[in-house]
Amino acid sequence: MNGKGRFILNIFSIAVLSIFTACAGNQDEKTAVYVSTLGDDSWSGRLPEPKAGTTDGPFATLARAREAVREMKRNSTLPEVSITVFIRGGQYHFTETFTLTGEDSGTPEAFINWRSFPGEEVVFTGGKNLDGFAPVENPGLLKRLSPAARESVLATDLKALGITDYGDINPRSGNRMELYFRGMFMTQARYPNEGWLTIADVPQSGELVFEGVVPHKRDGIYVGRHYGRFTYEGDRPAGWSLEDNDIWMHGYWTWDWSDSFQKAARIDIKKREIYPAPPHHSYGYHRGQRFYFVNVLEELDMPGEWCIDSRNGVLYFWPPDRIRDGDVLVSLMKDPLVTFEKTDFIVMRGIQFTGSRGSAVRMSGSGNTLILGCIFKNFGQYAIVVEGGRRNGIVSCDISEVASGGIRLDGGDRKTLTPGENWAVNNHIHHYAKLIKTYQSGIHVSGVGNRIANNCIHDAPHMAIGWSGNEHIIELNEVYDVLTETNDAGACYNGRDPSQQGTIIRYNYWHHIGRVSGHGTNAVYFDDALCGNTVFGNIFYKAGLPGRAQMGAVFIHGGRYNVIDNNIFIECEQAYGESPWDDARWAEMSVVHGWHKLLYETVDISSSPYSDRYPWMANIMDDKRLNVLSRNLVFKCGRFLGRGTQELIDNLETDRDPGFMDAAHENFRLRDDSWVYDTIPGFQTIPFERIGLYADEYRSVP
Repeated sequence: MNGKGRFILNIFSIAVLSIFTACAGNQDEKTAVYVSTLGDDSWSGRLPEPKAGTTDGPFATLARAREAVREMKRNSTLPEVSITVFIRGGQYHFTETFTLTGEDSGTPEAFINWRSFPGEEVVFTGGKNLDGFAPVENPGLLKRLSPAARESVLATDLKALGITDYGDINPRSGNRMELYFRGMFMTQARYPNEGWLTIADVPQSGELVFEGVVPHKRDGIYVGRHYGRFTYEGDRPAGWSLEDNDIWMHGYWTWDWSDSFQKAARIDIKKREIYPAPPHHSYGYHRGQRFYFVNVLEELDMPGEWCIDSRNGVLYFWPPDRIRDGDVLVSLMKDPLVTFEKTDFIVMRGIQFTGSRGSAVRMSGSGNTLILGCIFKNFGQYAIVVEGGRRNGIVSCDISEVASGGIRLDGGDRKTLTPGENWAVNNHIHHYAKLIKTYQSGIHVSGVGNRIANNCIHDAPHMAIGWSGNEHIIELNEVYDVLTETNDAGACYNGRDPSQQGTIIRYNYWHHIGRVSGHGTNAVYFDDALCGNTVFGNIFYKAGLPGRAQMGAVFIHGGRYNVIDNNIFIECEQAYGESPWDDARWAEMSVVHGWHKLLYETVDISSSPYSDRYPWMANIMDDKRLNVLSRNLVFKCGRFLGRGTQELIDNLETDRDPGFMDAAHENFRLRDDSWVYDTIPGFQTIPFERIGLYADEYRSVP
């Protein structure tokens, strides 16, 4: 490799290209099947539209098309060309999961393709469009609404529409019904409309004491201890009909990285005390922490808010615009819309998924199964879940307006360090974690040897990329405007298991990370003794807030043997932070996190392949080697280093212009004649122009 470096096409990229080539195949009319909302399952399915004067045309259902493909396979060997199921434009309503299994698989030479008809919009939905909205006329209800809301709030009878299961307001239960207007997530009526209330006090007296998880002391006392109540300030709840509302609260009850919804079992307006219904938040409640009230009819006071009276089955909504047919959608299905179970060589392409309380797509034990150029909106759980299998790909998809995360990608065997080679590439994931705020990633990858590349992830309250396991490649992604509500958090995060080594985080652009300082926020966070991973060739711009813990754009908490090399830090308050652990802390945390089980039962670091791949781990509790910071360019940062002791090699701090192509427009590629190459020995070019989304046949505009 020359002094300026070169971009290496890795094994995953080669795999993607080869599968795309195989997937394209050749197509003829004998291997095409058609589905249409105007179709009939008694027809042949071989025509794209009903043929006048005949009783022939496309099928009506995916299930019938699936059977037709199986018949084609049973009647002869799989043809040398791919079979394609063309789905004509329209909305397809799901009440149960559509499942493809190993029986529906293709071959490397002949994929089975399920795709939208070219140029037509196909929507798979697990929701129901609401109608029947009318002004509120009941005098008692009108009195509860604010004057501004009385002429704007509409109501519809859900029971009359056949909807009787509204789920649990707690979204972590996975069955909450949500409301969307023209595809956008609507807010359940809350107080305050923006911002937060704070817990005034947590009285330490009462009959029954509750003990939350108590890993730390805070303000000199163990957090989590309480007697099932806390106090609030002000008199707002005194104006609510407490008996007629099903009131919930959402908050960061003890830590700014842990949120939950709690039902308000009782509110004592005289004492200003709230009694949350069990189960209580796992960490308890703490004075000064943030929360707000949810589902209060009296607080339905602005466009875009809604409230549900679950006892009477009535939904109240203040629409942000005039309601047209199809504008208002509620999610109904709890199961995935589509599942792939032990499939191989199948493609699903160009479909819009919407309106489920669960996920859109779930793969289990599949291989070479691809989701290409699809759109996912309005889901309660992760939009796409890949559980195990090998060489599955999520490519050029858009995911937004989901209550939790975007993609969960798992694959590979940690005991044998066998790679999964699954990938998520060129996906645009934004405005996610709308309800479940913490630990809901744009992409979460686990297992061994998977690749996350060229994704654009933004606008979320907590992390962008969560990962666990070994030897993943996280590269060429653009991440910004995340950690907007949380702190003591990282945009890219893992921790608590020292055996999870070998992941490379390279060539990513992290910018405008973090808004709530507190303990601190960072772009890359190796937490609680995460060891042996690499951060190489990234660009960090205004990435993170150091806070009281002196966190940096990159922060390592207790870990060793990590390498931070060849990165560029630009206008960060602090580039790098570290909280080193002494022997006593290592010993304590080994018990707290159960490392004996993680290191010798979940995997075995004393034997192959761990002893071969990571030989230093055999002496992990006593090895004192440092984290290495080498060849990093630190430009106009408030501070390079915080706490800790690191091995420092050829790093450069400067306020002199390094020679960016166009810093004013955030083009931080170094010019070929940059003086940095001569000043930092061996500094390699960062392929800034390759970072982020790119145009392909599934995404015409990056």
